[in-house]
Amino acid sequence: MIVHSYYEEDPRVRREAESLVAAGRPVDVFALRRPDDPPTTELQGVRVHHLDVQRHQGAPLRVYLAEYLAFFVRALFTVTRAHARRRYGLVQVHSLPDFLVFAGLPLRAAGVPVVLDLHETMPDMFRSRFPGAANALTHGLLLLEERLSIEAASHVITVHEARRRRLAKLGIAEERMSVVINSPSLERFDAGRHPRRAFAGDGTLTLVYAGALTPIYEVDVAVDAVALLVRTRPDLAVRLDLYGRGDSETALREQATRLGVADRVVFHGRIPLDEVPAAIARADIGLAPTRLDAFTEATISTKIFEYGAMLKPVVASRLPLVGESFPGGSVRTYDPGIPAALAAAIAALADDPAGREAAVERTLVRVRELAWEREAERYVALVDRLSRAR
Repeated sequence: MIVHSYYEEDPRVRREAESLVAAGRPVDVFALRRPDDPPTTELQGVRVHHLDVQRHQGAPLRVYLAEYLAFFVRALFTVTRAHARRRYGLVQVHSLPDFLVFAGLPLRAAGVPVVLDLHETMPDMFRSRFPGAANALTHGLLLLEERLSIEAASHVITVHEARRRRLAKLGIAEERMSVVINSPSLERFDAGRHPRRAFAGDGTLTLVYAGALTPIYEVDVAVDAVALLVRTRPDLAVRLDLYGRGDSETALREQATRLGVADRVVFHGRIPLDEVPAAIARADIGLAPTRLDAFTEATISTKIFEYGAMLKPVVASRLPLVGESFPGGSVRTYDPGIPAALAAAIAALADDPAGREAAVERTLVRVRELAWEREAERYVALVDRLSRAR
């Protein structure tokens, strides 16, 4: 596997790699290297090679491009050399960026299948993340880059049916595509392993957000909503726990101070994946605030699944895939970008114990239907089929 991320912090890549190892298939991962990481380590049976490139989150576009290219070159040469010793049966490249798939071309030339796992839609992500550089020319070039990357792969994996439908419209043959849902492992997110918290049992309504602090996620709207609740519903004694890091953190801290809720918004920083379930268990309501744009309208936050697995009621942005994946209103939604709507959704859950518990039960049923334990079987079978096709 080739992935431009810190492997230890990437839940999808870890789930896939660990599922393959559990099924008896050895896995090497080539990933970014954090400052204190050794060149090679092993985690849950997965051999991780840390290439000497670090992430520059929130940096200018030119820095991102340099980082992508540096990782691409190192991955190309390192994986090619490793193949001489390890004789890989399949290469799986995780986007972004899509063009990382070309790092596997020497192995594909030797007959090894190369799979491109499209976590995101790169043209839309670029327009969302770098609006100042987005225009018709760059969008067209990124669409071309996406198409060439897909054509260079033996097979394409994507994360849900909406993305598969988009690829089909681009002319990608059905037999070249598979969907592997980005859902959490119920073994990791097991509410039974943690003390059950009575709703606001300590007198504080604790909200939790466990994810990146970047512009894609409208955590700023959540901070505004907390300030609004403090003014209008002092009986709720609301608190927001933020677990994550990103380039929005400084602005969010300044916002909380400006609004007078710095004591109600707690920044815990990034925590290891294995500690996330316990952090959620200590809260009352899980928040999945996503900013709505052309990129995110075809996404769904995995945080919804994680909160649901931990038996927490969920408030999420009203995105198309949220309603499609969780029908019947089990997940309470609000109009993206509107703090008053988010505050009202939080207050409605707090004021309706019976409805809240019913929503938790309905969400859990859906989470179990889509859980990684089911997806893992399909994913391992797909890897085996593609490997045998050599």
